[in-house]
Amino acid sequence: MANKNTDILKKIKAVYFIGIGGIGMSAIALFFKKSGIFTAGYDRTKTIITEKLIKNKIPVHFKDDTRLIPKEVISEDKNNVIIVYTPAVAQSHSELKFFKSKKYTVLKRAEILGIITSQNKVIAVAGTHGKTSVSTVISHIFKTAEKNFNAFLGGISKNYDSNLILSEKPDISEYAVVEADEYDRSFLNLSPYTAIITAVDEDHLDIYKNIEDIKHTFEQFISQTNKSGNLLIKKDVELSKNVFPENTFTYSLDAKCDYYAENIQINTLKSTFDIITPNGKIENAVLNIPGKLNIENAVAAAAVADIHKIPFDKIKDSLSSWQGVKRRFDYIINTDDLVYIDDYAHHPEELSAFINSVKNIYPDKKTIIIFQPHLYSRTRDFADEFAESLSLCDEIILTDIYPAREAPVKGVSSKLIFDKINSGKKILIKKEEVLKNLKKQKNTVYMTTGAGDIDILVNKIKELLLKNE
Repeated sequence: MANKNTDILKKIKAVYFIGIGGIGMSAIALFFKKSGIFTAGYDRTKTIITEKLIKNKIPVHFKDDTRLIPKEVISEDKNNVIIVYTPAVAQSHSELKFFKSKKYTVLKRAEILGIITSQNKVIAVAGTHGKTSVSTVISHIFKTAEKNFNAFLGGISKNYDSNLILSEKPDISEYAVVEADEYDRSFLNLSPYTAIITAVDEDHLDIYKNIEDIKHTFEQFISQTNKSGNLLIKKDVELSKNVFPENTFTYSLDAKCDYYAENIQINTLKSTFDIITPNGKIENAVLNIPGKLNIENAVAAAAVADIHKIPFDKIKDSLSSWQGVKRRFDYIINTDDLVYIDDYAHHPEELSAFINSVKNIYPDKKTIIIFQPHLYSRTRDFADEFAESLSLCDEIILTDIYPAREAPVKGVSSKLIFDKINSGKKILIKKEEVLKNLKKQKNTVYMTTGAGDIDILVNKIKELLLKNE
């Protein structure tokens, strides 16, 4: 398999991405561009990510039209061209249909990622939530420790302003740190050397039958781990130990296991804690991003670093200089009287963990959340759970559903969640109406959450809240 993959990569003269603006797709596109291969693509809408791709001299167009495909792709021998698409793109997409009809090599994003990383020791971070932050902290520790690696991330690392981190010689890097996505069973295209499992919750019920189906697929992913490799799994995740490799370790926030935190101290600016490991204690670790969620992610990343023989002092230094991930507990405003945090949380478990973390840091402040549901299917499947999570806040602004890859589902709207929210202060509005319904209040934490396009309001909300400050 490895030799076959190497041959494929050596032949590539052009790569074309359908859905190039996706966070995972864009990282791979940048990888090929920086490897000297002609790279181009299509996406439905212009975003900050597509702007960055264009600045990197990657042609991107925004209309599904085969006439707009660059001549460098069409004129090249099709045996030297790879077409990459995301599962979010419909099979009826005319460009996708064109390439399939012409017998080009057409691969899903996960398949090309598996090929790219087949020569590396893959550190694959999987889980229904938490994987982006954990993989980004791991990457920062590895970078600080001068490990020879490439990283393909599911978020924008603030330290590097990118979702792609490359070694000086990307084609001969020893490791690859990747976010292993469970959607569409994508992570089964990976062969981990070290697998990390952060959470296994019910989600993506448009793909999976039930929680047992999800667990079985995670177990299949673990079973693909290299026999001489490692598994790091959160302590409370229940999966069959029959598939666990010999080198298996557990981690937790504060429950005693192989890797956990103690002496935790959190204020509004930072967290301080000790990390207990099988090889000793990392004392007085500091994160300049508060919250128990971030500590737990740091413990997981520190565990991976320790497993890979990175010294404690390097781990500690890396944690103190980690700046976080855009849209992951992302402080937009942080003053004594006014706090605004943006977060990607789009599953009830994520929302509850995020909100509780905020309330733990700011117990005396009022909480106002703006939430955009992501997908009709997820809204339908978890309306009760979303309502319960949102009811933790003092005021709720709920917007219409961001459909992403889905067509509307009859009878499914944000009102399914809204009617079940147990709070007198709640409104249901269109995303475009948020600003005129948002009032600045003292001693308040504001939150925007969701995996759709709610983030396009972040700067406008910031301006509104800071006006006349």
